[in-house]
Amino acid sequence: MELLKFITAGSVDDGKSTLIGRLLYEVGGIYEDQLEAARKASKGEVLDFSLITDGLSAEREQKITIDVAYRYFSTPKRKFIIADVPGHEEYTRNMVTAASNADAAVLLIDAKNGFTAQSKRHLFLSSMVGISHILVAVNKIDEVGFSENVFNGIKNKVEEFCEKLNIKDLQFIPTSALLGDNITRRSKNMDWYEGPLLLSYLENLSVAGNRNLVDFRFPVQMVLRPNAGFRGYAGQVASGTISPGEEVMILPRKQTSRIKSIITGDKEQKYAFSPQAAVITLENDLDVSRGDMIVRANNLPHVQDSFEAVFFWMSPDSAAAGDTYLLKHATSETRCWIKDILYVLDIDTLHRKPLKSFNINDVGRVRIKTAKPLVFDAYGKNKHTGSFILIDEFTNNTVGAGIIIDALKTAPEYGQA
Repeated sequence: MELLKFITAGSVDDGKSTLIGRLLYEVGGIYEDQLEAARKASKGEVLDFSLITDGLSAEREQKITIDVAYRYFSTPKRKFIIADVPGHEEYTRNMVTAASNADAAVLLIDAKNGFTAQSKRHLFLSSMVGISHILVAVNKIDEVGFSENVFNGIKNKVEEFCEKLNIKDLQFIPTSALLGDNITRRSKNMDWYEGPLLLSYLENLSVAGNRNLVDFRFPVQMVLRPNAGFRGYAGQVASGTISPGEEVMILPRKQTSRIKSIITGDKEQKYAFSPQAAVITLENDLDVSRGDMIVRANNLPHVQDSFEAVFFWMSPDSAAAGDTYLLKHATSETRCWIKDILYVLDIDTLHRKPLKSFNINDVGRVRIKTAKPLVFDAYGKNKHTGSFILIDEFTNNTVGAGIIIDALKTAPEYGQA
């Protein structure tokens, strides 16, 4: 069965953990001992589904999600991986990390509180990391009398905000995670809503088109030399497909060869495709090492030592032009520095601000210079070869993450001047 990876996001106390607990309960994805523990910990007659997913003691004490909680379940139609991400602004970096690996996002909005600044932040960041399918669940609709007017009011505000974002599929569902309305069964309290149920939408979502099976990219992770007669290159196919006999180029050295064999497990294969892990051997012996990238000879990525990127800053210490960091990209590492900060975005209005530094949770656009050439694609073409993280060389902390903009085309502008 096809796998769908999705996140649940939203402001604090919008009901993300409750929604996941309800979903797992309805599809039989909770062990009996987990369910019994949640019943004992619940106060009142209604089962507190959030206790099933808020696993850390600090989360239960503070009534918030701190870390990303991953849950797995399946239905007869599909397998699922859910990432329940923190709603508090302080943990936005955790949300970005989870969203970068997701096929879809379920954004919860409290029907009482409406469309908040943190909801805007999560929508923007989901769009920024390339999530094509976003479902807005207007939750706790029972607390506003199952009002169609409240639902439509929030829907209109979200649609107006999303006109400035690159979102291909935007869906709205009124829900009550606590009571189960429109999660796996149609609500009897909202006969005015005729759209899909939340689980039905997720089950039928088509994500096969999100994978790039055209542009072959193979970042070399390790060179294997078990004996003098074998030299193989291990890694994960970032995108595309490849077969023995095809001509390839090893970047950044621009050496050419042909694929001799493809091995997965202990067997030779007729082809490899994304996101398989494989070992590739070449027909001639070349100087290939970790951090190099094997690509088709007639389908090349960019090889440059400078680029522009949309950037998310995660550290409490600010960043300014001239600051140096360690840049990790695919399987390669290099020192880099921030050449220019072009602008920082006001997430609430999406207006560009001409600031000279980044502070924690800021998003903006930068120019970065690397100590050695980087082999990359536009993020829109390939998430794996179009993204990077920055690491503080003294603390070894991850301080920033970015998506690379295609240098050969007019780069998309986020926000307004």
